[in-house]
Order: sequence, then C-alpha cells, then structure tokens
Amino acid sequence: MVKEFSWCGFTWDQIEKMSTEEFIRYIPSRERRTFRRGLSDAMKKLVKDVQESKGAIKTHCRDMVVTPLFVGKTISVHSGKEFVPIIIDKDMLGHRLGEFALTRRRVAHSAPGIGATRSSASLSVK
Repeated sequence: MVKEFSWCGFTWDQIEKMSTEEFIRYIPSRERRTFRRGLSDAMKKLVKDVQESKGAIKTHCRDMVVTPLFVGKTISVHSGKEFVPIIIDKDMLGHRLGEFALTRRRVAHSAPGIGATRSSASLSVK
C-alpha cells in the first residue's frame, strides 16, 4: 500500500492547480512575508530561469522559497565554497533553498603530523 502525498491537507494535483496567491496562504508566516514584500531581482531571475530551463540551474539565492513550480527540477545552490546540486522534491515545499545546501562540514582530524610534539603523539585511547 503506497501512501499518497499530502501537504497541508492537499493532494499533489490540487497543489499544481493552485495559483501562487493560494499557495502563499498555506506556507509559514516568515516565508509568506517574503512574497508579500515582493521578490528581489535575484529571486525573480531564478523563477524565470526555472520556468524556461530544463537543465540544472545555478544560483546564489539561498533565501528563495520552494514553490510547486520548482518540484522536479535540479537547482545548484551555492554553499559559500561550491554549488551543491539539489533535486527539488514535493516534501521541500515551503522551505528555503539554503536549508538543503549546508555551509558547514564536520571536521575530521587524523593522526598528528610530522613535527608534532611528543605530547601530542601520545593521544588517549579512550
């Protein structure tokens, strides 16, 4: 038995038929305010690129809210160092692109290097 997709009580068919104004009513207030104040030029350019393009799109616009228009597209979001490709899924609706392109990585240290002092060579084995 496959679970049917549901977002805020709507099926995917209903969400696709919604206008942008209707969709805005159901996203969280912080994201709703972004649309009410008006999109920035970079956001408008990103929406235009998503409508016209079929390939991967590169953007620095981490604060863009994911709308039904973006679902199924691959968007490469800049993480501060590189572009992280993100395949937009239905579950990402209402979130911002920057939430999926992490800017910090886990630090993994190895053994002490050449020239290390004797005290750092004897690490505890806990």
